[in-house]
Amino acid sequence: MEILSNPDAWIALLTLTFLEIILGIDNIVFLSIVSGKLKAEDQPKARRIGLLLAMVFRIILLFGITWVMGLKESFYDFDFGFFSGGISGQSLIIFGGGLFLLYKSVSEIHHKLEGEEESTAGKASSGLSAAIIQIALLNIVFSFDSILTAIGLVSSAEPPAGFGYAGSLEIMIMAIILSIVVMLAFAGPVSKFVNEHPTIQILGLSFLILIGVMLLAEGSHLANFKFGNDIEVHSIPKGYLYFAIFFSLFVEFLNLKMKKNRKPVQLKNSKIMDEKLTNDDFLD
Repeated sequence: MEILSNPDAWIALLTLTFLEIILGIDNIVFLSIVSGKLKAEDQPKARRIGLLLAMVFRIILLFGITWVMGLKESFYDFDFGFFSGGISGQSLIIFGGGLFLLYKSVSEIHHKLEGEEESTAGKASSGLSAAIIQIALLNIVFSFDSILTAIGLVSSAEPPAGFGYAGSLEIMIMAIILSIVVMLAFAGPVSKFVNEHPTIQILGLSFLILIGVMLLAEGSHLANFKFGNDIEVHSIPKGYLYFAIFFSLFVEFLNLKMKKNRKPVQLKNSKIMDEKLTNDDFLD
């Protein structure tokens, strides 16, 4: 572990850990919504298994960096004149993940609006394995996004230009483990907060729709989809997406705070009205 005596390695480790936590927000939101449909005693288990699977997938993919980078190569090219592109393994996985996320979030919003949650609550006991399968499938997609970020941030060039292959691998694995530990610590409180506030649930599902659209755009961009000769599909910058998410959350927190402050005032007014009615009855 000589790499840890290098100050640049510590900077890379902390930066990558922070980015992994930020990239894991969508994972925690999905975990919260999926585990919220399970029995109370099964929810922590689903969250732990989901985050541990995320860690395992990411580390496995790190050891297969050559294979991951090879997935960028197109295996099927087409050109219909008005529409062209080249499908690669990476674009297929990310595009499929976007479709799955869109389907899952839209169907969950539909169930909540139609009030179907109560009718399906009795099936929660048999839903743990199904929830874990859904979490595992989406973790594969999120893991690709996370690993590609890590590879781009940590240089594997030989010192002094980089940290070397072994050194960069150590930094990336440590960053992944640290980020998962942080997410394990906060997944419970976040899930509890999300499941206790219906508006936050809908907001979380709306975020997942945004993330699904972003994954569709990214998958299309990786597949070099073009309409006509010069209209290319570009990926959506993640900064825009995270700004929209944090701004929406900020507004919702203000809304919740306002509702909380309004309740004591309403209660006080109600007591005053009750006392007034009682006094009027006594005078009569």
